[in-house]
Amino acid sequence: QVQLRESGPGLVKPSQTLSLTCTVSGGSITTNFYYWTWIRQPPGKGLEWIGYIAYSGSTYYNPSLKSRTSISRDTSKNQFTLQLSSMTPEDTAVYYCARRTRVAGIDHHDYWGQGTQVTVSS
Repeated sequence: QVQLRESGPGLVKPSQTLSLTCTVSGGSITTNFYYWTWIRQPPGKGLEWIGYIAYSGSTYYNPSLKSRTSISRDTSKNQFTLQLSSMTPEDTAVYYCARRTRVAGIDHHDYWGQGTQVTVSS
């Protein structure tokens, strides 16, 4: 059973950089064809995909957030990390890490962390 757990600060000041880590257990982040993803949900809004780091280590980001986003990994700890710079109150959201895979040609997220609330406020 794959489990994901987010960790990081719950409160960030405007202009600061958010750093969240997702710790994965029950499976390796280097296993072929899995994509380790960050997703967020602002209050009262839908899910927004932020980006992923693939099993190979390659990354891909939401174009609207690309200039502020970096996703990296530590394979020795089986963790991947989101950094989002220049935070504003509009970045307040619940942040999730998830595993993306493809089944029958369709991408879906089959395992999720429980989510962590991040509030941007001075």
